[in-house]
Amino acid sequence: MDFDIKKFKDDPRTAYLAETFERLMKEEEETREMAGEDKEMKSLAEEELKNLNTQKQELLKQMEEVVKVEEKEEEFPNEIILEVRAGAGGEEAALFAHKLADMYRGYAKLQGWGVAAVDESLSNLGGYKEAAFEMRGRGVYEKLRFETGVHRIQRIPDTEKSGRVHTSTASVAILPIRKRTTVEIKPTDIEIETSRSGGAGGQNVNKVETAVRIIHKPTGIDVRSTSQRNQLKNREMAMSILIAKLQAKSDEEEAAKYSADRKSQVGTASRSEKIRTYNILQDRITDHRIKENWHNIEKIFQGYLDPIVESLTSAKEFSSGEGDE
Repeated sequence: MDFDIKKFKDDPRTAYLAETFERLMKEEEETREMAGEDKEMKSLAEEELKNLNTQKQELLKQMEEVVKVEEKEEEFPNEIILEVRAGAGGEEAALFAHKLADMYRGYAKLQGWGVAAVDESLSNLGGYKEAAFEMRGRGVYEKLRFETGVHRIQRIPDTEKSGRVHTSTASVAILPIRKRTTVEIKPTDIEIETSRSGGAGGQNVNKVETAVRIIHKPTGIDVRSTSQRNQLKNREMAMSILIAKLQAKSDEEEAAKYSADRKSQVGTASRSEKIRTYNILQDRITDHRIKENWHNIEKIFQGYLDPIVESLTSAKEFSSGEGDE
């Protein structure tokens, strides 16, 4: 059998299986030597060699499966940071950002994923100026990776006396947390600030400086983690988010270099690209990249996103997100 056993030995996930494989190879060799020229022994050896080969094939299959799963997890990690941020539209935009966050949390619940708030900044009416959530679960990045971009809502606000339709926006960013990254952060490139966490969470949260803010000086990227109950955990989370943001920035720049036609780049939408409109009066959601519409907005806002997710996943390529419905 001609293949590279070293790659399996060097991988911690398959090292034990690789050692077992090598032991079986040694047993094969010893069995052949013991059989020699004796016909009766050869007959017994053939049966034993057949059994050893079956075991080897099964081990090889297991090792290849482990590597395949690892490669898929590297491409589509099972942990992300989902960020929402209010855009144009003042309080209405903040309320919309909160509605989007609730939609994704509802979808996560239906998928059986874990969700934890990382940082939340509320507006006066209880919307989100900005917020970040950690999501964990099988398929989380694979399913949500096309949500990055500007989402727009058209509706009549409760406070609007004349019945005029308002348009407001919120941006979404999906940041995969990868085990391997090409990002290097020098200690001199970051500035770390600590402060007291605001909001609910008990005396410890409010009296001790547990909240962490990290500023990456070369890029100006600024991240916060306030939800953990101690500073070290918030610092670790903030660093994870910073690395994810720097990796995303690097990936986007790299993709732009090698693509003359950005329209064909599925999944590389920037946070400034308008991707979807939610028209409340017409009960219609339009994704401008694939020119497709869905109805029953309220159900979708509850987290029933599968029809949209499936359409985006199966789309061969995206058109520009700049068109209107």
